[in-house]
Formats: sequence, structure tokens, C-alpha cells
Amino acid sequence: MIAMYHDYINSYLDEVGEIAKKLDREEINQAINVLKDVRDKKGRLFILGVGGGAGHASHAVNDFRKLTGIEAYTPVDNVSELTARTNDDGFHTIFSNWLLGSNLRANDALLIFSVGGGNAEKNISMNLVEAMRLAKEVGAKIIGVVGRDGGHTKKMADVCVLVPVVNPENVTPHTEAFQAVVWHIIVSHPKFRAQKGKWESTQGTHKK
Repeated sequence: MIAMYHDYINSYLDEVGEIAKKLDREEINQAINVLKDVRDKKGRLFILGVGGGAGHASHAVNDFRKLTGIEAYTPVDNVSELTARTNDDGFHTIFSNWLLGSNLRANDALLIFSVGGGNAEKNISMNLVEAMRLAKEVGAKIIGVVGRDGGHTKKMADVCVLVPVVNPENVTPHTEAFQAVVWHIIVSHPKFRAQKGKWESTQGTHKK
């Protein structure tokens, strides 16, 4: 007998639609403005995240470099350095020390992908917190795409896109899914992108 899972599928997709309607369009617009300024000033974009956010960071680096022409990097692409810094210095400074080694400066920006945004008081995601503290010290911009109440990222970011909570039981999957939605809105925006994606650029050129 085939199990029926429609109730959860339907409710989950209803939640997706509700979140899409509630996303703050102006914050996304402001994120594009910040990133355009970074690109115009020949600054760099450093994308940070842990867990699912780390996977997003690697993917997003590709999109920002290829589609928007921003010089972008993420420390999570170098597992050897990441684990060495964890072993030698501690997990809480893996990003800040990496950024110091990359000479983070005022023309640069951080893009943070996090479900909770970090919490200094509760010692949660301190690697993100320390990276943001360094960014503030040098005058680099901070953009966050986060969930829940935004945490430390919401407090420190110049621009913070908050993924609305419509069901506390699904905060993590919805936040991580919409992080991808938000950065794809940015890199595909026709007034911001430097080139189209491969499949979009071939529309109208193939034979039926």
C-alpha cells in the first residue's frame, strides 16, 4: 500500500507561498545597492555560513563571480585551512582569522547565511559573530539573509533580509531554502547581473 503524505506536502508548500509574499522587497533592493557599490569600488565579497549556510556559500560564490562580476570568496572552500584553524586557534575564530589573512578592508562586504544569525550571549555561531565584529572594525559592509529573529546578524548588518517565520517547526528548511531564493534574485536581476546564465542565454537560439 502506498503511503499518503499529501497533508504535509500541501501545508509546506502553502508556507512557502506565504513566506514569498511576506519577504521584505526593500531589504533585497538595498542588498543589491550595497553589492553594486562593492563591485563599483573593486571590493570583494566574502560569503560565510556554517552547516547548510556553508554549502550555500560555495554555490553563491560561483554565481556572484560568474553572473555579476564581483570578486567573491568563501573560506569554506578550503577544508585544509578551515580545519587547521579550528585545530590551532579554535572554531570561533575560523572566519575572522581567515578574513584577517585576506586583508579585509572597507571596500569589501560580508554576506552571512545563517538560520539564527548567531548569538554572542548564548555562544552560538561565534565564528560568524567574530567575523562581523572584524567587519565593523575595518568598515566593511555586512549583508545577512537569516531566519528567526535575525540574532546578532540582524543587529550588526547594514542590510538584513529576514525570512519570515510562518511555522516554528519548519524554521530551518524554510530559511535555508529562501536564502537560495534571495541570492538568486540578486544575481539574476537584469539591472545588476553582468551576464545571463547559460540556459537563459540560449533561449530563442535553439531549433524546435
